[in-house]
Amino acid sequence: MLISDVIAQMIEELLEAQGGTLEIGRNELASRVGCVPSQINYVITSRFTPEKGYVIESRRGGGGYLRIIKKDVTDDKHLMHVFASIGQSIDEGSARAILGSLHENGILHDREYAMAVSALSSAALVNVPVSYKNMIRADIFRQILMSLMK
Repeated sequence: MLISDVIAQMIEELLEAQGGTLEIGRNELASRVGCVPSQINYVITSRFTPEKGYVIESRRGGGGYLRIIKKDVTDDKHLMHVFASIGQSIDEGSARAILGSLHENGILHDREYAMAVSALSSAALVNVPVSYKNMIRADIFRQILMSLMK
């Protein structure tokens, strides 16, 4: 198992044990895992992103800490935040990351997830000029999100 996988798994376990909110020193976490603090930063920035339903607060320095909050993605407020964060355009990778988070958190079932990924793929937009693909993808994605809201 890669060190980044170990770090991510430990963070997820700590988050679950503490009810979805974790506050921990970066150096403390690094020493628990047996790595350097920069590896912690890498995992946080690549795996615990807003698109995946996480809020990260960080303070650097000797007394630096990380506060990681896993948002409840079943909350319509969170879906509205995701809706607003899409903006006027979104690339395929970002759309997949958001969909992955919604799927992982039970908002999208397997079949719905697969359909949304397909609808937002470059293959689905093959006849759209490149300069419009991300704008059209954002429009489609916002419609998908609206259908999920109660």
